[in-house]
Formats: sequence, C-alpha cells, structure tokens
Amino acid sequence: MLNLAFSGLLYIAIMIVPAGLFHVVGPIPNDLGPRDGNLSSCKSDTHCARQNWKVNDAHSGLSHLAIKLASSKNTEILKLSEGYLHATISSNFFGFIDDLELLVDDNNTLIQARSLSRIGQSDFGVNSARLNSLRKALLDSN
Repeated sequence: MLNLAFSGLLYIAIMIVPAGLFHVVGPIPNDLGPRDGNLSSCKSDTHCARQNWKVNDAHSGLSHLAIKLASSKNTEILKLSEGYLHATISSNFFGFIDDLELLVDDNNTLIQARSLSRIGQSDFGVNSARLNSLRKALLDSN
C-alpha cells in the first residue's frame, strides 16, 4: 500500500489488489450523518447528488434499499440504524470511493438520499445516476 499526504488535509491510500486494480480512498467526509433531521446539502453538484423521495412507507423503503445495497457489487454498508444508512461504493477500475447516505424523514414521509465522491472535482454524473437507479428500485418495490 502506498500512502500519500498533502498539506495534512488530504489523505489518499492507493492499493494494488490481486486482480491488478487500484483502490483509491480519500478522506471520510466530515458532514456525514443526520443533522437536525436532515442530510447535509451538496457543496458542489459536480461530485455530489442529493434527492428527496416521497414514499408511502419510508422505513420499509429503507429496508428494501438496504437489502439491495447489501447484495450490490463494490458496496459496503458501514452503518445501518433505525432510519439511517451509510454505505461506501467503489468504482470498478480505480476503486474511487463514494459515500451514500439514506435517511428516513418521518415528518414528510420521504427518504432523503445523498451520494458524494470523496476525491476529485467531477464524478461524471455517477452519483446522480446512482440515486436515480436507487429511486427506480424503490418505486418498483411499491
């Protein structure tokens, strides 16, 4: 494993895994988790996407998505509690890490969703596409 530190602000670990692919890990975002009943907003829409999904039963929807994510390639659920999910998803080749958060909003009968890249200035639409795919899976389950 090769570790690089820049100005003490950015930590990147690059590992060559047996298949010859890379695994690039950036710093864990410091704004993860619910704050006053909401997920954080995106500071930039070039590497982050955020959506609210209106649902009939948000807790059931979150459970459905947790099962889907648990069986998804390159996905690791790091935290699953009542009404909140945090997972990481790594890209196929370089293994860039994205953070995915889902939060049940009981007051508005919806699921808040946020997906953001840990490093880079652009995600080439990956985070938005991920949320759109999860939203479709959620709607198909009803």
